[in-house]
Amino acid sequence: MTSRIRSHTDPHPFAPRRRTVVKAAAAGVALAAPTAAAVPARAAETPAFLHGVASGDPLPDGILLWTRVTPVPEAVPGSGLGPDVEVNWTVALDKAFTTVVAKGTVTATAASDHTVKADVRGLAPATDYWFRFSAAGTDSPAARTRTAPAAGAAVANLRFGVVSCANWEAGHFAAYRHLAARGDLDAWLHLGDYVYEYGTGQYGTRGTVVRPHAPAHEILTLADYRTRHGRYKTDPDLQALHAAAPVVAIWDDHEIANDTWSGGAENHTEGAEGAWAARQAAAKQAYFEWMPVRQALAGTTYRRLRFGKLADLSLLDLRSFRSRQVTVGSGEVDDPERTLTGRAQLDWLKAGLAASDTTWRLVGNSVMIAPFAVGSLSAELLRPLAKLLGLPREGLAISTDQWDGYTDDRRELLGHLRANAIRNTVFLTGDIHMAWANDVPVNAGTYPLSASAATEFVVTSVTSDNLDDLMKVPEGTVSAVAAPVIRAANRHVHWVDTDRHGYGVLDLTAERAQMDYYVLSDRTRADATSSWARSYRTRSGTQKVERAYTPV
Repeated sequence: MTSRIRSHTDPHPFAPRRRTVVKAAAAGVALAAPTAAAVPARAAETPAFLHGVASGDPLPDGILLWTRVTPVPEAVPGSGLGPDVEVNWTVALDKAFTTVVAKGTVTATAASDHTVKADVRGLAPATDYWFRFSAAGTDSPAARTRTAPAAGAAVANLRFGVVSCANWEAGHFAAYRHLAARGDLDAWLHLGDYVYEYGTGQYGTRGTVVRPHAPAHEILTLADYRTRHGRYKTDPDLQALHAAAPVVAIWDDHEIANDTWSGGAENHTEGAEGAWAARQAAAKQAYFEWMPVRQALAGTTYRRLRFGKLADLSLLDLRSFRSRQVTVGSGEVDDPERTLTGRAQLDWLKAGLAASDTTWRLVGNSVMIAPFAVGSLSAELLRPLAKLLGLPREGLAISTDQWDGYTDDRRELLGHLRANAIRNTVFLTGDIHMAWANDVPVNAGTYPLSASAATEFVVTSVTSDNLDDLMKVPEGTVSAVAAPVIRAANRHVHWVDTDRHGYGVLDLTAERAQMDYYVLSDRTRADATSSWARSYRTRSGTQKVERAYTPV
């Protein structure tokens, strides 16, 4: 794609075990043309903006704009069909577009699946803008976005939505709708598993497929990944959230395949499902085509954003460089030759945290960093927990897919925080389909006598199965039993909810960082209601979590 925009120079370079065995025949099916089911019937309109509009990665002077245009009916996502089309973009200070501040043109082509991005610069900091696209006389919906505060600005408050783990088949995305309706977000963070790779019926939905995937088979090829992203982007609640505030996103494993590591994945069979390198490349290409995310380094999602003097946000890629997950109890979790982050990313993270002059140092982190022991759980509770975390069904309590499986990286990072007296580091985490509020101890075995180096807020899943779903019991049944046991075995865990779906809202002031946890009434209903569940905060300088009794 080509782009003509006002300014283009960036002055701020961004310093379950396998659930299904795929037959060889399935790999052949994956090569077939994607189904038109990924696009609603109104694709007959030409051109059309059927997948919404989005913005992301806010800077003090700019924002990244995204859309996908359908130039002709047959140009469905992943088809490789359709002519080139010029797409105009406009940014204004008002929704009526009477005060236009920037405009330009990009070209949508089949080579980029007719997705386009415009990296707009020259904007004012901490300012709300409206934007839209147009092609051949057809306008896209208008959307709101917001730039980041100036780097040296004193900022009184920031507010971010926080989400992860949205399995299309398991329910509707009401969590996105409720976040969009707030109207008070500076941005929203997606901490991974924005899409899932499985075929229809192959991943947990409490036994009910609420709405089927497109394509129906497990996604393997570039066309497959494009089609799956296209299906997700037809969701009205997801479109509404993208139109309400800029997103800041990282990937976890399901954007590629379950338990991804640098050389493969648990949910990939070499040969029968093609070459891992080709599948990984296809997944990453489709992700960057379909998401308003800047690549700080080719093929990764690690980068850093700043929000005035109040906070910076270091975003991690914990899949591209990691060593293969090891067997629980093997002792290899402590091997210093194994890594979760990769050497370059860990050095980048440490340097950024040490050099930061903001009040808060946020880390967008796709898998839980706080240690987690479940050895004292009963077999009845351990089995579904093991399935969710990828643990053996009996025995040791450790998830080797999380930081627990890469303890040398964790020791180095937490030791760095302590040795350099780096305060107010808050990890924001997804992946585990449960809500947690954790201190992050330097030595979990002696905590609370030993120090806490940071804090961690983990958000539950938007729709993906929790423990009660896996056990097919009423909501709250598992948490009532498991939460006290988990907390007793993990004294740094202040709260855990194993059973509910929802989202978080992170509110920052100079005095505290507070996470408000919200839960949905029923993930299978598009009209699900939302209610406040709990709040936890960390006061500046404490490196510890405490309960707050009202949401902000």
